[in-house]
Amino acid sequence: MSTAARLRPVPVDEYLDGENHFERKHEYIDGVIYAMVGTSNAHNLVATNVTGLLHSQLRGKNCRVFNADAKVRVQLPSGTRFYYPDASVVCQPNRPEDTFNDAPVVIIEVLSESTRRTLEHEKREAYAAIDSLLVYVLLEQDSAAAVVYRRGAMGFVREVWLGREATIPLAEVGCELRLCDAYDNVVLAS
Repeated sequence: MSTAARLRPVPVDEYLDGENHFERKHEYIDGVIYAMVGTSNAHNLVATNVTGLLHSQLRGKNCRVFNADAKVRVQLPSGTRFYYPDASVVCQPNRPEDTFNDAPVVIIEVLSESTRRTLEHEKREAYAAIDSLLVYVLLEQDSAAAVVYRRGAMGFVREVWLGREATIPLAEVGCELRLCDAYDNVVLAS
């Protein structure tokens, strides 16, 4: 196989079809596919807690929470991207047969040392380009702490929430995220 053949961007429809058949999840960035690495039990527990908390608060409302198996499509001038956030809240979901959503209102990611650079920079900048996105939450994996980017009139404003007693308001979707509940049964380093 020639080098040129291996560098050919993968079309979106080919990526989406492949994701339905692979055992491992992959993210897609402008025609390039990247395998996702596994996550720790602490990471999974925080993500699962958050999904459950939001699900119970969204019952009977228009918005729905999606877990880490639901992709978010980001369409940038440079190309299309598909990411798997740990949790997302969507008030205008795509068709039921789709495997991704285009209009998340809230995106939540769990940070670890290995994902920090990507989540704080690449993904934050990409997610900010989604018109519907109002809140981007980064939860620390090893401590009860969060950085929240909330869309305001002049762009996204950074908020910091520390300690298990903190409660992050998510008025945009009629919810709140209590850190004591997000970190329930999670052994924290600090």
